[in-house]
Amino acid sequence: MHIGFAPHRLWPTDPADLAAVLETARLIEHLGFDHVIAGTHLLAGDLGLSPDPLVMLSAVAGATSRIRVISSILIAPLYEPLVVAHQAATLDALSGGRFVLGVGTGWDRTEFEAVGVPFGERGKRTDAALATMRALWRGESDLSLGMPPSTPDGPPVWVGGTSDAALRRALRFGAAWHGSGDPGEIAATRARIARLAEGTDRDPDTLALTVVGMLLPPGFELSGKFPGRLLGDGDRPSRESVVDELGRLVEAGVETCSLWAPVDAEALPDVLAWAAEVAAEIP
Repeated sequence: MHIGFAPHRLWPTDPADLAAVLETARLIEHLGFDHVIAGTHLLAGDLGLSPDPLVMLSAVAGATSRIRVISSILIAPLYEPLVVAHQAATLDALSGGRFVLGVGTGWDRTEFEAVGVPFGERGKRTDAALATMRALWRGESDLSLGMPPSTPDGPPVWVGGTSDAALRRALRFGAAWHGSGDPGEIAATRARIARLAEGTDRDPDTLALTVVGMLLPPGFELSGKFPGRLLGDGDRPSRESVVDELGRLVEAGVETCSLWAPVDAEALPDVLAWAAEVAAEIP
């Protein structure tokens, strides 16, 4: 299993929480993890501060040499597709093909209102955006991007969401489905994907499964509000329960796990060191 991390605490509330992003990204690479993730919200709110993911990942790509940089996720309908296609192609080229574009439809009506995008059209707009970006990356559009991607057909796309429409979107456009859940839920999603692929030209086994999880190792204090279900289950997972769940996720077909840590920024390096030891025990 490939494991990656966000380079800052979950739901940062102060700019100081983000001060060590590049240093943390280099530590993530040094410890042998696969990738760095960056989420996105245009507005500060209940989930705290949120740097622009493409800007932050560009900086991370420049500060590292091996790890992948993944948007988890970019809210596609909030953006002009041609602009995102150009930004993604540029980051793909300048990072040496290390960029993965994770996209979703979003859920916060306030952000949609702020940019004048109808909330009810977010699914349709996401489909149209992905089709536009793919055509631009493949040279199948009447327009030519200012910077073409270096990866054939453009950077890989991970598609988030759990509705049937989202899973169909992943089958149509995605290199991977990007979601969350316990091993049983992931296995059920895998079966749904297989059913939805019937009658299409997509082999569901070619769609990778990727998940996001919340990691609070034993001995570390929660910072901020409780984020919901923790990796390893329960309010206080043990080392054994974390290892067990990661192993069961592998059995359910998960190839990549991306982790957020709800701890103070000062504790994040120690969480990463703990996770590196645990990752060595996972197939």
